[in-house]
Amino acid sequence: MLNALEVLTTVLVGVMVGVEFSVAFVINRILNGLPDDSALRGRAHGGRMLGAVMPFWYIGSLVLVAVWAITGWQDQGSGLVVTAGALLIVSVIMSILLLVPINNRGKTWTPENRPADWKQQMNRWDRFHYGRVAVIIAAFALLVAARA
Repeated sequence: MLNALEVLTTVLVGVMVGVEFSVAFVINRILNGLPDDSALRGRAHGGRMLGAVMPFWYIGSLVLVAVWAITGWQDQGSGLVVTAGALLIVSVIMSILLLVPINNRGKTWTPENRPADWKQQMNRWDRFHYGRVAVIIAAFALLVAARA
């Protein structure tokens, strides 16, 4: 049973990393290359779509890591799992304090109501997102190492 939990957790976190990496280094770069209105609309739609899913994904991943850490406490890699959990907590805190406020504003913007500094706000979100991606990649790497 623990083995299935470890695999499920690692896959779930790995796919989350892939989605967030793709947003940072593929999707947002594509959107940034589009004309203003298209980029704004794409980011707003992405903010609404992913903003509805990601809280459950982040918290669900954290819960699974916590269950893994508790049930596998005696295993050799438990320290790595606990550290991965701590990093996921950091990513949730980063999300709540840094990224969600910008995302909540951005997902309501249209070409008619966007603020003058909307690009600067999106660039700020991108910088925070790069940091969050680094944190969740580290958490994922620790989970993979714990399985080895």
